Amino acid sequence: MAQAILLTGQEPRRRWSADDRLEILEAAFAPGANVSEVARRFDVSTGLIYTWRRQALSVKDGPAFVPATVLDVPGCSDGGAATIVVDFANGTKVRIASAAPYDLAAAVMRALK
Repeated sequence: MAQAILLTGQEPRRRWSADDRLEILEAAFAPGANVSEVARRFDVSTGLIYTWRRQALSVKDGPAFVPATVLDVPGCSDGGAATIVVDFANGTKVRIASAAPYDLAAAVMRALK
């Protein structure tokens, strides 16, 4: 005997875990990525991807979605000590020595954000 499944009402909303959201955001905003293609691949709307991105970028005093690249800079003038270099979109460049206190580095980043 054949079976038939009758679905009534609206489909319940899907719930995306924080890990799933991060994976989708990383894929959507990777260099050379196309948000529409990523949205189709994960079966999610482009509007929801941009909403998640806006939420991730607006987090106060918490981690934000920021891609980072580690570069080997030859001829470092500080004796080989590690340095964090942050290039902001507005052209501001900040260098923070590895010995700088965490609170100071965080305060500088918040002030320039």
